Amino acid sequence: MNIRVLLIFLLIPGLRAELPPSAYESMQAKAPEYLKIEVLRVDVEPGESPTRQNIHVVALTTDVFRTASGLKPNEIVNIIYTVTSHPQGWAGPGEVPIPNEKERSVAYLVKTEGGDFAPAAGRMSFTNF
Repeated sequence: MNIRVLLIFLLIPGLRAELPPSAYESMQAKAPEYLKIEVLRVDVEPGESPTRQNIHVVALTTDVFRTASGLKPNEIVNIIYTVTSHPQGWAGPGEVPIPNEKERSVAYLVKTEGGDFAPAAGRMSFTNF
């Protein structure tokens, strides 16, 4: 192996590449919660660093296709996660999108220890229908 290529991989440990569509499809298939939601409120707050934002989505479940936590239609769920902004040209897995209020979406989620929910399929955790 070329020593320059080896040095690049050793010196840039954060280098990541976008995942193939099949990886996201696998995460969607394994997600404990698969449902349709209507976004009621979105709160975006600064995170631990200037490049991070804490996201809190309040949503109404409209249809439940698969649930490990016992969710039912017409329940309110809190979805909490963090997104990071990256410099132009950065290569890596796509960030989970921030939905808009009143948006309807299919959601792939996992219940957290605190009782809230988090995205379970990376950038494909929310898909419009």
